[in-house]
Amino acid sequence: MVQPKFSIITVCYNAGDKLCETIHTALSQEYDNFEIIVKDGLSKDGSLEKVPKDDRISVYSFADKGIYDAMNQAIEKITGDYVYFLNCGDSFYDEHVLSNVAKYMEENQGRGIYYGDTYKESTNSFVPMPKELTAFTCYRNIPCHQACFYHKSLFEEGGYDLEFKIRADYEHFLWCFFKKEVRPVHTGLIIANYEGGGFSETRENQKRDRLEHKITVEKYMKKGQLFLARTYMVVTLMPLRRALSNSKHFSKFYNAIKKCLYR
Repeated sequence: MVQPKFSIITVCYNAGDKLCETIHTALSQEYDNFEIIVKDGLSKDGSLEKVPKDDRISVYSFADKGIYDAMNQAIEKITGDYVYFLNCGDSFYDEHVLSNVAKYMEENQGRGIYYGDTYKESTNSFVPMPKELTAFTCYRNIPCHQACFYHKSLFEEGGYDLEFKIRADYEHFLWCFFKKEVRPVHTGLIIANYEGGGFSETRENQKRDRLEHKITVEKYMKKGQLFLARTYMVVTLMPLRRALSNSKHFSKFYNAIKKCLYR
């Protein structure tokens, strides 16, 4: 079987040393059928000059309207079979990730999205995901894009909707799940070290985050699904659980319980 080619996308703007650190974690993979697409938004900090010379790296530097626009621009440049987004400051969990994912794909063919778990550095804890995603789990949360490998066909009808400033990746994931009826498969692998604390997690963006979540779920989910999901979130003390998951002191304990429940 022909091994899949991975298109690793990193978008950046004045990323400093984080850009090269992220690129090096990709170059250190033992699996070599991949390309790295760096989409830069006209950085002025000299970070692009430090990008290593490698035939697998393509750098594009021109204006964009933000992270999701930059991602869309990068998607247009890919030549691989699966798209993977690795943010500046994030890294693959170890040098075996791509080879393990490729092996899993070979043994479990025909899926549009493969996902795994991550390690969140801002809380110093592993973040497990359920083995099976349902309408409810899609309402509550989805794997972050650092945990997902998307087949290129899922972007052929258009990329991220730029009306969404924070939840465009969430909107696209629900489009895949509800409209294209993609059933993502859990690989059981830890994919990435996720830095956390980014744009979507800042306090000033939390209100917009909630609004975009509401717009998205009402766009794709049925009224009955929404009622059940919202009721469950209330009775299971979702605000408290969210606070625990984001806490440096309690996130390890909380995620350990989640892992047991998911397994």
